[in-house]
Amino acid sequence: MSDLGLVTIATEDLRKLLRAVFKGQVECPLTPAGLAAIGLQDPSETLLGHMRGLDDKAVHAVVVAALAERTATDEQRMRRVLR
Repeated sequence: MSDLGLVTIATEDLRKLLRAVFKGQVECPLTPAGLAAIGLQDPSETLLGHMRGLDDKAVHAVVVAALAERTATDEQRMRRVLR
């Protein structure tokens, strides 16, 4: 498991995972095969390192939190640029 958490996962990949979980296109707990089926084979090692064994509600919560944190960080950066 990486010490960087989900930082190395592209935002679009997190969105793709969130959509797939919401639509029931990937089963939880996550598996390498399930992630590959939705096109997330490349980041699967990191995703599984942090979310292996979690049910769909927990995966949803983790991904939403990661995306919310990124959005907040992006907004803070934008405010600094506009000053």
